[in-house]
Amino acid sequence: MKRPSDRTGPRTLAHGAVLGLAGVLLMAGPPGPLRAAPATAAWEPDLEAEPHRYFQRTPRDRFSRLIPALAEGRLPLDRSSERALVRSLLRALDIPESSQLLVFSNTSLQLSLIHPGNPRALYFSDELYLGHVPGGKIEVATLDPDLGAVFYLFDLQREGSRGSVERARRCMNCHANEDTMEVPGLSVKSVAPGPEGGSLDTFRAGLSGHAVPLSERLGGWYVTGTGGFDGHWGNRMGRLFQGELGATPLEPGRRFSLDRYPVATSDFLAHLLHEHQVGGVNRLVRAQYRWREVRHRHGGSLPLAWPADLEAELAELVGYLLFAGEVPLPAGGVAGDPAFREAFARNRREVEGRSLKDLDLRPRLMRHRCSYLVHTPFFEGLDPDLRRRLLGDLAEALASVPGPGTPARGHPG
Repeated sequence: MKRPSDRTGPRTLAHGAVLGLAGVLLMAGPPGPLRAAPATAAWEPDLEAEPHRYFQRTPRDRFSRLIPALAEGRLPLDRSSERALVRSLLRALDIPESSQLLVFSNTSLQLSLIHPGNPRALYFSDELYLGHVPGGKIEVATLDPDLGAVFYLFDLQREGSRGSVERARRCMNCHANEDTMEVPGLSVKSVAPGPEGGSLDTFRAGLSGHAVPLSERLGGWYVTGTGGFDGHWGNRMGRLFQGELGATPLEPGRRFSLDRYPVATSDFLAHLLHEHQVGGVNRLVRAQYRWREVRHRHGGSLPLAWPADLEAELAELVGYLLFAGEVPLPAGGVAGDPAFREAFARNRREVEGRSLKDLDLRPRLMRHRCSYLVHTPFFEGLDPDLRRRLLGDLAEALASVPGPGTPARGHPG
């Protein structure tokens, strides 16, 4: 893929054009050169300084605009029980309850409440993430195009009460480090959990996304709908014996009642899509921060030549959006919870009957080899020049892929 270093006017490309090109990739992967290892440079932003000012700037995402109504009790919420309130809040925020993921490791701000008998539930959509542990507070991570992930914390409101929605600076201890590529992003921990949820060992530190081996995922999480596949660390309790790490099975619902939660699932497919989104979001946020910083150093203009390490990161990002390095799914495929599959597809964008949200699930996650993340409000809100650059590079890469039935190099086809 040609990548002139002096390109300052990237081609514009409509989202429909990307989808149309992606539609031919039913049996092909991304071109071989895009199958690159992460090219993250030794760079991290000063969040307090110009041009970022992470804590000083006002977020402009959808959830932030809803905060006054939430704090003043104007959202139509069912406060008859904790479970009912969570379900109604999910409906108000348009987050499917079938996206529920249950985690019992102490890897959250509310770690004192989380253990195998009281797992934390995480719910997500394309642009919003909500966490709740029974007896605790609501946590929200929302994606702002300028700032990246923004975190909020608030109590469940009782009838007639007014609440306070706190922008949680404490979350940055875990959400702006190596696990999030040093920018405000999302984190998926995988640990060997001890009997009370504490970590005996940690897997895939600093890594996120669809290239993480399945064998290193899901430690400390409950998982349903695996179809018998157990090549992961989910549903296990770690144990140390004579210095050796082992594990014993821990089935969902065995130490707690699933009736306490909106649904009785922690679906394998939801875990897989969540992992893909986290990896993509973190890379996009990092690109936005680096792009903004370079532009700031050049007085608001685009430079004649971009730093080589940023060029390498943009190439890796394009590869990620084309599913480069995606690990194959289990041999028998993944079925997915029907309710979650329906909810995931409800905002699909179509071109000639095809959508970037069309699932494959045997042997890979998506049917088309371009991520549906390019159709999210977060992507559309990126710096216009960065977005055009990425869309142009995606078009160039997709146009060079062989037609259906001819697997691309370096990818299971």
